[in-house]
Amino acid sequence: MRRRLSDEEIAAQRRKRRRVQIGCGVGALVVVGFIGWLGYEGLQAKSNLEKAQDFATQAKDALLAGDTDRARIVAGDADRYAQDAQGSVDSAPWRVAGAVPFLGSPFDSTRQMTTIVSGLTEQVLLPAVDAGSAVSPDQLILDGARINLAALRDAAPVLETTSAAITDLDEQAQNVDSTWLGLIDDARVDLQDQVSELSGLLNNTSLAAQVAPAMLGADGPRSYFIGFQTNAEARGTGGLLGGFGVVRAADGAVAVDDLSRRDFQLPYKPIDLGRDFNQAYGASSPTTRAVNSNVSSHFPYAAQIWQSMWRQETGEEVDGAIATDPVALSYILEAVGPITMPDGERITADNVVELTEATAYRRFADDNDARKRYLETIAARVVDRMTGSISNPRALLEGLGRAASERRIAVWSANQDEQVVLETTPLAHAVPETDAPYAGVVINNLGGNKLDYYLQREIEYRAEACDRDRRNSHVTVRLTNALPDGDYTTYVAGMFDNPIGAPFGTNLTDLALLSTNGAELRKVTVDGKAAFAYKATERGHPMFNVQFPIPQGQTVEVIFELVEPTEPGQAQVPVQPLVDMPSVTVDVPTCD
Repeated sequence: MRRRLSDEEIAAQRRKRRRVQIGCGVGALVVVGFIGWLGYEGLQAKSNLEKAQDFATQAKDALLAGDTDRARIVAGDADRYAQDAQGSVDSAPWRVAGAVPFLGSPFDSTRQMTTIVSGLTEQVLLPAVDAGSAVSPDQLILDGARINLAALRDAAPVLETTSAAITDLDEQAQNVDSTWLGLIDDARVDLQDQVSELSGLLNNTSLAAQVAPAMLGADGPRSYFIGFQTNAEARGTGGLLGGFGVVRAADGAVAVDDLSRRDFQLPYKPIDLGRDFNQAYGASSPTTRAVNSNVSSHFPYAAQIWQSMWRQETGEEVDGAIATDPVALSYILEAVGPITMPDGERITADNVVELTEATAYRRFADDNDARKRYLETIAARVVDRMTGSISNPRALLEGLGRAASERRIAVWSANQDEQVVLETTPLAHAVPETDAPYAGVVINNLGGNKLDYYLQREIEYRAEACDRDRRNSHVTVRLTNALPDGDYTTYVAGMFDNPIGAPFGTNLTDLALLSTNGAELRKVTVDGKAAFAYKATERGHPMFNVQFPIPQGQTVEVIFELVEPTEPGQAQVPVQPLVDMPSVTVDVPTCD
């Protein structure tokens, strides 16, 4: 039988229940208060973070516009709001909330983002105001398209510091944890884009400050061979060398002369670019024949060959070399406006590629010299416009930047210190000596025609996981000959010597894959059939070449099956600058 409780025991139990209830009530109030505090602080932090980012964007825009005074004011505003946001997220309660698995991820992500924005304003924007004239295109490009070299040199120390800071912040931004809360995750992506854009701007400006003054004649005149590549006939660096001349720079002013007045025709003496180069390309005589001078995709090789040929042709030793193509000219015309030919024809950003890479071959089908004069006149007038009075310097720099990022402008300096800096940028168009995963797809036209204007490319690079020392990988390349039906000259759609007896309109291609250092080729197929691959080496990368025709209107699929070392680093897939912009798919896990 259950014992009946005494009155004292009943009273004691009632007092205990009341204490528990009061404790639970107090606990609930604490929890509610904590959540309320977090909600308030969260809203404050979010608001301050958004304001800081907005003012940071205004500071960047003011710098680019040359308004240093406004840039200084809004950078200060950005810093103030960033510090306020930092004060919210650095508190112990916020860190406790952020440590809660899953539910706390928005708090932790916000804390990471706030730290980055605070660093952005304090370490980058405020110091960058002092380098304003070097960042602003309106102040960097003076009358007559002369570059303000003094401003670049004066700003170099500040730019180096801010460049290092933004590079570190960019890496932090890309590693901010994603979260389940869409509002915070959208802010994460926006911040990554903002920091990445500013990183590109400051890094490029810092690099320019290191090499541009000397290269543009601050310490004495410089001269550079300039080659205009016709990528309707593919070569490793882009296209066949067409017109060329010399760029002369003095105290930031640039001019082009000797354009279109000669050809490379002498029996040139070869230069030695090393055993691997000779084994890979020696059969095509690239150091003595201009037509094959740029079959390698490593632009410094072509540049040294052009320097050698120009010296033997004229006796002049140029200080470097530059290459560009009609697509880059279209970006420049988009910024500076159209040009007018002697007969009144207007050349615009919309028509310059078609005119120079397709129409000209029909218009001057029976007069190759006239075609060359036409193309050289276009190039000369674009350069004149570019180096004349510029109404929108920012648009011009953006166009040049786009062309450089697509490797449509390549630069080599004979000065080794300058070249080392250049090779950290896309301007060098260099094949890197790296152990990271790599798939460089390079096309050289074997038919001697202009069918690469109609070439369309798809590239896929896929590799297995990082759990073994070596892993299987596949590089798939699809090439489509999209030549429309029509009447074409033999020069455009025929084939030089037609060694395979192919139908008119067939493209004959040498396709090279520069693979990961240490990779082995297990098998290569062309449209599913096993094919023979020539093997060579390009700057440490095993290179495998296959040759095949691409009939008009058809697609050829080439698959390289490889075993490659499992190396750290992000996969690199450089894109050869032809007329088309290829579809590129990369599915290669990044290993530690």
